[in-house]
Amino acid sequence: MRSIGELARDSGLGVSALRFYDRAGVLVPAWVDPVSGYRWYEPEQLEEARVLARLRRTGMPLTDIRLVLAGWSGADTDLVRELLKAHLRRLEQGLSDARGEFFALRALLDHRENAMTSLRTASVRLSVAAPELAAALDAVRFAASTDPELPMLGGVLFDIEGESLRAVATDRYRMAFARAGVAGHDGGRVQVVVPTPLVDAMRPLLDGEGAVGLSVDGDRVTLEGGDRQAAGRCLDHDFPDYRRLLPRADGRRTVVEVSAFRHALETGPVRSAEAGAADLSVLRVEGGGVTLCADVDEADVHENPNHVAVNRDFLLAALAAGARDRLVLEFGAPTAPIVIRRPDDEGAFSLLMPVRLED
Repeated sequence: MRSIGELARDSGLGVSALRFYDRAGVLVPAWVDPVSGYRWYEPEQLEEARVLARLRRTGMPLTDIRLVLAGWSGADTDLVRELLKAHLRRLEQGLSDARGEFFALRALLDHRENAMTSLRTASVRLSVAAPELAAALDAVRFAASTDPELPMLGGVLFDIEGESLRAVATDRYRMAFARAGVAGHDGGRVQVVVPTPLVDAMRPLLDGEGAVGLSVDGDRVTLEGGDRQAAGRCLDHDFPDYRRLLPRADGRRTVVEVSAFRHALETGPVRSAEAGAADLSVLRVEGGGVTLCADVDEADVHENPNHVAVNRDFLLAALAAGARDRLVLEFGAPTAPIVIRRPDDEGAFSLLMPVRLED
């Protein structure tokens, strides 16, 4: 007789599997030691165990496996053959269904890829007022990422649709959004991510008052102003769907005098989130105004909805990009982004993620 360990070794079934099939009444040992409980199998049970291992690998239901083994050594094998045929048909149907699902998923991926590719490979030529595009770039340029591991964020998205060009930049911790009107575009949506060096090369061409020409041809974008031109390749990456991140105008709002608020940030109390981290400013929002806090702990910031900790340099950059004497700061929950808006232009704003303080 074979021990359970020997049968496991020779059949390809584990000892635990053999114990399971014993309890299920599928492959019962010929003898069990009444003292030790150790299982022993007849030599002919090795073939049954090997059959069981094969059926198990095919995924046959346990009820059918039990019938196959019950009829395996009999003279009439018709039932066994029919059970095998039925299971094979189920497998083939399952494979056919799985192929159908995979084809459907691939079609969805192809459709999405083609849609995004069409946004990035279309050819357009339009004109835009130089002051509007300059203002849009100035409003978002500060938020572009400098992280080499996130090259898709190392530029400014030009999202052109209808009579509007939306400029968007983000580095994950902040996002800036601005618009400029365009003319000469047929309305089809086109998206290109202009690398920041090219954005910087475009900016001097926008110091005039007239219109400039902007053209996109596949992966190349060109800005023409008078006899000057800035051109280059776009980033070969898809920009995240910024529309999912746009804020709702339902937070608490306060208007700040930018000059005074900037001075308070530059000279006021700061706190570091952790060793070597950026300086943080803790803001208290009360009575329609915002002030800086000197002594505040983590519990105050995360339990008091009137306290928000932010990266001071990021907030200063957002204030500068707002380019107004007065700006609107919009606060939601302590963990929600702060929104910096222009009072006269709701279409230009930036988001700034709050920072968690550490004890």
